[in-house]
Amino acid sequence: ALGHFPPLALHDLPSPNQDDRPDGVPIDTLILHYTGMQTAQAAIDRLRDPEAHVSSHYVVDEDGAVFRLVPEARRAFHAGISYWRGNTALNGRSIGIEIVNPGHEWGYRDFPALQMAAVCDLCLSILSRHPIPPRNVVAHSDVAPDRKEDPGEKFDWAGLARNGVGLWPAGAP
Repeated sequence: ALGHFPPLALHDLPSPNQDDRPDGVPIDTLILHYTGMQTAQAAIDRLRDPEAHVSSHYVVDEDGAVFRLVPEARRAFHAGISYWRGNTALNGRSIGIEIVNPGHEWGYRDFPALQMAAVCDLCLSILSRHPIPPRNVVAHSDVAPDRKEDPGEKFDWAGLARNGVGLWPAGAP
């Protein structure tokens, strides 16, 4: 069982891009993304723009600041057309975290240590509230491989797994 985690310092920036989750569908998937935009502000502005119709539950900035855009009990619009382990339309059963990084289009770079620590803490906090198995902590590229490549090859999946978030196979490069 997971221990007690002190509450993260969350900054609320509500997004209008949310709705009710489908009845009777568990929250059993955690999807990690990168923002793929030039700045954190541009990403947050887009995720809160009613015209864009996209959002996520959380955004983690490069300095470790965590922003909550959509309450976990509601559906955010982050995964799009998606599939994982027999399920489609994953927005209805997942929590989405956008991690600030310009992405492959705007100068993909390493994820800073403070940011990865905040991502890890946020994931552990989410996992303490929802029955999400390690195999369901996934990349956007895992659930939409024909469309997406985020969070990409520089993302520290192995470090997250060492800290109890997701899976990393022994001996994998």
